[in-house]
Amino acid sequence: MAFWKRKKNPPAAGEGVDLSRLPRHVGIIMDGNGRWAKKRGLPRTAGHAAGAETFRTIAYYCRDIGIPYLTVYAFSTENWKRPAEEVSAIMDLLGKYLQEVLEKMERDGFRVRFFGDLDPLPPALRGLCLQAEEKAAGLTGQRHQVNICLNYGGRDEILRAARAWGREVLAGRQSIDDLTDEVFSRYLDSRGMPDPDLIIRPSGELRLSNFLPWQSAYAELYFTDVLWPDFTPGVLDQALLAYQGRQRRFGGV
Repeated sequence: MAFWKRKKNPPAAGEGVDLSRLPRHVGIIMDGNGRWAKKRGLPRTAGHAAGAETFRTIAYYCRDIGIPYLTVYAFSTENWKRPAEEVSAIMDLLGKYLQEVLEKMERDGFRVRFFGDLDPLPPALRGLCLQAEEKAAGLTGQRHQVNICLNYGGRDEILRAARAWGREVLAGRQSIDDLTDEVFSRYLDSRGMPDPDLIIRPSGELRLSNFLPWQSAYAELYFTDVLWPDFTPGVLDQALLAYQGRQRRFGGV
């Protein structure tokens, strides 16, 4: 099962989607892998494997239709509470796919970055993440940015940013009076990127679950009952159509 191998005939954008008014940044909470597997009498790890395939499909689709930034919630700070066997399987799966990312990222026009605290990850997986980011930093030309939230929690991200900014203040490089939204954003994992315009959550849950709370303050939210392994480009088209049918006022008139 190849993660970074593009399908021969990628689907075209669905009827009615205006490709000139796409969101610049889409965030997706990849939820429902376990329930998908349970419905089929399969182990939860089979659901995660199927979900990884869906991620690959959606990443290429976003690239092909022209969405510059995609951020996905892969593993949260709370997911360590799951059974050790399941966590180990997820880490092994991520490691396998990151090996393929390293081989094909440059050829296929992607740049990868990780949001979250990578320190608690298994050393081999953390090393692959750092290699991928280092390679991405050296790539030139227009590329589709894929951000993978790994050992990520929104509150944890804000605390890490606050600590980093506080250290700057103590060192005399920042002043308390200088703190603004823009300044603080430079300390977040998403620094240098636009905030997400659209956040999508499959699986029927109606919450953000600690996903990009700072960045999604004005994002449009879209919820669907479709479980993540069943999430297709057509489902994404439905979310894009809903997004394009809304008026974004950002607190104004």
